[in-house]
Amino acid sequence: MIAIGGTIGTGLFLASGTTIHDAGPGGAIAAYVIAGIMVYFLMASLAEMAAFIPISGSFSTYSSRFVDPAFGFAVGWNYWYNNAIILALELSASSLIMKYWFPHVPGIIWSASFLVIIFLLNILSVKGYGEAEFWFSIIKVATIIIFIVIGLLMIFGIMSGHAGGFSNLTEGEAPFKGGILSIFSVFMVVGFAFQGTEMVGVAAGESENPSKDMPRAIRQVFWRILLFYVLAIFIIGCLISYKDPNLLSSDITNIAISPFTLVFKHAGLAFAAAAMNSVILTSVLSAGNSSLYVGSRVLWTLAEERKAPAFLKKVNKGGVPYNAILATTVIGMLCFLTSLFGDGTVYNWLLNAAGLAGYISWLSISITHLRFRKAYKIQGKNMKDLPYVAKWFPFGPILATVMCLIATLGTNYSAFLGSKIDWYGILVSYIGLPLFLAGYIGYKVIMKSKIVPLKDADFSRE
Repeated sequence: MIAIGGTIGTGLFLASGTTIHDAGPGGAIAAYVIAGIMVYFLMASLAEMAAFIPISGSFSTYSSRFVDPAFGFAVGWNYWYNNAIILALELSASSLIMKYWFPHVPGIIWSASFLVIIFLLNILSVKGYGEAEFWFSIIKVATIIIFIVIGLLMIFGIMSGHAGGFSNLTEGEAPFKGGILSIFSVFMVVGFAFQGTEMVGVAAGESENPSKDMPRAIRQVFWRILLFYVLAIFIIGCLISYKDPNLLSSDITNIAISPFTLVFKHAGLAFAAAAMNSVILTSVLSAGNSSLYVGSRVLWTLAEERKAPAFLKKVNKGGVPYNAILATTVIGMLCFLTSLFGDGTVYNWLLNAAGLAGYISWLSISITHLRFRKAYKIQGKNMKDLPYVAKWFPFGPILATVMCLIATLGTNYSAFLGSKIDWYGILVSYIGLPLFLAGYIGYKVIMKSKIVPLKDADFSRE
């Protein structure tokens, strides 16, 4: 269920409207398909490594073993930081969503309440996190399935509220508004919408049978992308014109104008806004729950590898790394508090720095997998011993590497295209890159680490 529901969130329920408005229905579908191909290859790479070496907080460990300990250090802290900031972001989002029902209650009360719930779900046992994520995923998946069924009935004129047909796909500049450049611009947004898929690799270390669970979860990725994203975007494109100004208002502060809500309203379902508000709240809580779980496991792994303070590797009787959970919670809470003071400048900088962190984590997966497979063959190991073998190797990880590099470097390409270069915009957008490089270079200089020779790469499962 983590694999199925991991990518479904506000990126689909809200940001999908903006992508259709900016690139047209065809452009939005193309962007989701391209990003989906990249994500599939990335997850196939991760599955091959995680099924063979199931370790909680896998990213930094794989990077350290097969690339360079300095690379693993930078990747681990980058991914932990990313999740701590996402926790703060979701706390902010939850307070905004609750204003829909309780406009006069201070938002910080809701944020504090949800933080306590998420903390308790994680600190008590790993089962608490898994059980919560299971039900969050069911709610999200059920919503999309209902949406797809109603949408198809409306398109073919079986259900009232829409004339049916596919005229919106070809009106005006549709299906591809703005050409290739607009597809590229929304590709950045779409990429962020898919982030979170990789958490299934981190969870492999605590799953009951990772050698079977990981391959089975990853095999669903292609169909999940095709069904939940591409088909949903196609239905929205058919039923709502890309010129509809409501699509531009698809942000967390205006749930009533989510493209999903608009389609449900066209179908005559008056309770659509309140229902979607509830679903989006579960998505936000799901993201916060996952961020705390994943962030704490990565921090625990860094401590185990002596790349973080030793007290962070302590676990309770149930094997839960309570100090790592507490540290991630505190940092997430402090980051959230920066949004409440001044003009939120510090908070915006933190969010921008975290924005690139997801792409950097993905980049580390594809680079590490290329080294993993080469080391595996050089050491004379049998391919039949791998529980899961990624298809299309080496084409898959090479393509994913190129696409991640393009997405990373092109995050704010528009800052270079104006009459004057927007240096402030560049600094804000790309601040995550120098932070990552500082971690890598700093560790390399202080610890004098070297790139791991392929013949010496460690394939032990501990």
